[in-house]
Amino acid sequence: MQTVLSAILIAVGAFFMFVAALGIVRMPDLFLRMSATSKAATLGAASILLATAVYFNDLGIASRALATIVFLLLTTPIAAHILGRAAYLTGTPLWEGTVCDELRGRYDVRTRTLASSPHPLQQTDHQETVQH
Repeated sequence: MQTVLSAILIAVGAFFMFVAALGIVRMPDLFLRMSATSKAATLGAASILLATAVYFNDLGIASRALATIVFLLLTTPIAAHILGRAAYLTGTPLWEGTVCDELRGRYDVRTRTLASSPHPLQQTDHQETVQH
């Protein structure tokens, strides 16, 4: 039973790793590649680590595998976010099919601060007072 379950988990992990590799090849720009890859690769690695824990059925291996999975789940999104922001700020071009760039004009390079967008209700109230 352990062998079958670990084989299924390895197959699921291999599938997600394949999807991550496919995302690198098929996505048109760095930002979409990072988004697809960080999610799929994390799920693939977590599944393979879980398969290792199930197959060996040892508390020491299982605790290390689970600690590694937690570490991946905590660090991968943060790393992808930081790399994406650094790429954006250094001028990495967006895909020409990008519809909306929400950061354009909101980041001050000199002070390294990001201006927050106004709340939609505050913006509506301000527009109503300007119109009256």
